[in-house]
Amino acid sequence: MSTDEQQVQKDIVQTFGDALQMQTSAALFREQLAEYVNALIVSDFEKLVNLLYRLDVSEKKLRTLLSSAANAGVLIADLIIERQLQKLQSRRQFNKPAEDIAEAEKW
Repeated sequence: MSTDEQQVQKDIVQTFGDALQMQTSAALFREQLAEYVNALIVSDFEKLVNLLYRLDVSEKKLRTLLSSAANAGVLIADLIIERQLQKLQSRRQFNKPAEDIAEAEKW
C-alpha cells in the first residue's frame, strides 16, 4: 500500500472515529468504509450527511452518481476516498517551500 493510501486511511479514520480501523490494503479499507456508510444510511442518515459535509464531498457529484448507482455505500466510499486524495495532493502542492523568494521578503 502506498503512503498516499495510508495517509488517506488515517485521515478518514480520524474523521469517522472508532467506527473504522486502518487496513492492510486499500481494497479492504474501501470495503469496510462502504459497509459503514451503508449502516449509516439505514440507521443514522443525518450523521452521514454531516460527515460528508465535513469531508467536503461534492453534493452535486454525489447526487449525479446516486441516481444511477446500485450500491450507494460503495459509491459514497469511493467519493470519500477520492476527495481525501484530492485534499492530500492540494496540501502537498501548496505547502511546498518557496525557494525562489528572496530572504529579505520571507516572513
